[in-house]
Formats: sequence, structure tokens, C-alpha cells
Amino acid sequence: MRLLEGQIALVTGAGGGIGRGIALRFAEQGCAAVAVHCRTAVAAAREVAAGVEDVGARAVVLEADLRDEEECRRLVREAAEWGGGLTALVNNAGVQPTRPLPGMTAAQWREVVDTNLTSVFACTQAAVEIMRPGGSVTHIASIEASHPAPEHAHYSASKAAIVMHARSAALEYGPHGIRVNTVSPGLIDRAGLAESWPEGVERWTRRAPLSRLGRPEDVADACVFLASPLASWITGHDLVVDGGVTAGAGW
Repeated sequence: MRLLEGQIALVTGAGGGIGRGIALRFAEQGCAAVAVHCRTAVAAAREVAAGVEDVGARAVVLEADLRDEEECRRLVREAAEWGGGLTALVNNAGVQPTRPLPGMTAAQWREVVDTNLTSVFACTQAAVEIMRPGGSVTHIASIEASHPAPEHAHYSASKAAIVMHARSAALEYGPHGIRVNTVSPGLIDRAGLAESWPEGVERWTRRAPLSRLGRPEDVADACVFLASPLASWITGHDLVVDGGVTAGAGW
């Protein structure tokens, strides 16, 4: 059974990592069309689009700077016009710089908040105007929404706000037949992570009940579920995908 048969999806920040995994898994699960968004990683996004097409779905690469509200609206409009509609939006685009809170400037704060949070607001608002009842919106949040890490104040605050946006949107868009949820990943593996942060990877795998890092596919599978008919009575929910690391004590 392919859970997303015939759907038309837009995945933001789909040039690599989690976004790549989501776009490919959506295609594998039957999406008829997947719009692959990127800001600057055009070559990587084209590779993702080629992978989407390899499993039988249509794909297009759309560029947009989601720090700009009008760019968000243009992106959603172009994705819907290309696909012949829109049934699923995954707000995945985001940044995760590290910077100590003392000395952080308002401009540095706004760069993260506008990229991670304001883009979610604008893309969701634009998408719901287009979607018919039964559509779904999924935001990629983070376990840092409730478990902040040092030097991530702007990132953690933006992710906490994303969780609350989804709950608020679930209340207001539910009467229109649109569901809005979040997926909160833990530490997701990527090329070179074990070499660049060996102590963090070791600490994570030691604390996680499932004793491994996450994979992009783990997050993608959660997104597939939330966009599928299996989740037709689920909205305003934060689905944590962290191998159980937040189930234990932090001390």
C-alpha cells in the first residue's frame, strides 16, 4: 500500500538532509508530484528531483528566499500551478547557527526567526488558501523546542514557536478540513558528523534507548504518516522522532 497515492506535495528546504529524505519518501509512497524547494542549493535540489522522477513521480525545482513573505507566497502559488493543486505542505526549511545569547544581535536573532518561523507562517497561510478539505501541513520542529542546547537560543525559540503555531493553526484551519502537525526530530546523522563532533555522537548514542542517531528516513516516515489517511483524525500534534532520548532524565 502506498500511503500518499495521487497527492501533490511541496517540501521546503529539500536540497539535502532531512528535506531530501522527505521528498524521496513522499514519491516512494505514491505522490503524483513533488515540488522541491531550495534557496541556493540548486544542484543538490536537482539531484533530489531526479530521484523523485526515478520512482515515477513528477518533480520540479523551485527557488525562493523564504525570509521574504512574498517569496513564500510565490513559491506556494508556483508549486500549486505546476502540480495542478496542492494536498500536502512540509515546512522543512531552516537554519541552525550556534551563537552565545550574550552579545547576540537583533539582526542575528531575526535571521533565524524569519527563516525558521516566519516562513512557516507565510507558507502555511498561502497553502491553506489553495488546499481543499483533506489537505495537510507538517512543520519540522525539533526536540530543542523543549530541550534547548547552549548557544541555540534563537533556534530553540523558533522551534518552540513552530510547535505552537501548528497547534494554533490546527484550531483555526480544522473547520476548513486542513490538518496541521509538527515532527520534532532528535539528532539526525549526516556525512562527517561523527568526525566533526565525536563526543556529541557518543553522548547521544549512549543516552538514546535505541542506541543510534536518527536518519532522514526516520523523519520522512513520520511526515508520510501525518500526510496520509492514517492520520485523518490527528491535528495539532507534535510527533517526536528521537530514538527515545527525551524519555529519560537529562541529569
